[in-house]
Amino acid sequence: MGSAGLTDVIGTAARMGAGGLALYCAWTLGVFVLLGAAWLAAAPGEPPRSLFLFTWARLVREAVSDLLPFSQLGGIFVSTRMLTQTSIPTTRVYGSMVVDMTTEMASQLVYTLFGLAMMTSLLIGDGAAVRLRPMILGGTGVMIVVILLFFTMQRAALDLAGRMAARFLPGSTALADVRAELSRIYAHRAHVALAFVFNLAAWVASGMGAWLVLHLMGVRIAVWEVLSLESLIFTLRSVAFVVPGAIGVQEAGYALAAPLFGLPPETALALSLAKRARELAMGLVTLLGWQLGEVRGLARSA
Repeated sequence: MGSAGLTDVIGTAARMGAGGLALYCAWTLGVFVLLGAAWLAAAPGEPPRSLFLFTWARLVREAVSDLLPFSQLGGIFVSTRMLTQTSIPTTRVYGSMVVDMTTEMASQLVYTLFGLAMMTSLLIGDGAAVRLRPMILGGTGVMIVVILLFFTMQRAALDLAGRMAARFLPGSTALADVRAELSRIYAHRAHVALAFVFNLAAWVASGMGAWLVLHLMGVRIAVWEVLSLESLIFTLRSVAFVVPGAIGVQEAGYALAAPLFGLPPETALALSLAKRARELAMGLVTLLGWQLGEVRGLARSA
């Protein structure tokens, strides 16, 4: 687990206790159900029973990004590939993935702005937050630019890819079909709004999970303070999306930002390590299930 060390992660898990770690994992599983529901909402036409498939795809996406030597893009590739191997139409998988990611980033922006609003007195004062102001505001600014670029360029990028495919691969209509599907999904505004709501609920629930961990460790802190702290950590992780698992980024963020909310650095590090322990516990099980599914798929096609 990078600079944190596997021994430190296991030690933190032991501090929480088996019951505490299991409770945290169960809470996180509920967060992934919300994320699966968001992706499902971004795929109009899919029945509610597909919730399991979309939730499982989100779990695999996270596990691949956290535990394998890939960036978040690797997790996205694997999860969409999984869904294309089911009964869900390929164009719907890719179109819904784009809409889900757009609403996920938009909801994260709302969550981040909430965190900044809660920190207003810290950011405009002369305290310890002053030296972190450039990092906090700069990270938020980068995230806003990335979101705006992703939102405004997605259709243009698909158009360009479609023209290139038509030139070099005559008869290819796949990308054109994806663009048509994307337009169809955006026409279902209620579904897009629902995807946004589910993603926002997932961000808040994930932040509440951090409060749960601190509570299990005997640390008493206001919920709004934890949500503000988590919004900053999520922002840093998103800006550093090219770093597999945000290794080092998350720990540094906690070490710098947690004292602003009265959390000692060692407690902040314990919280980060608890997250790593949860990622390890859930991620290993998820990756094993994914690989077993791949083996069964190969056996059926042999």
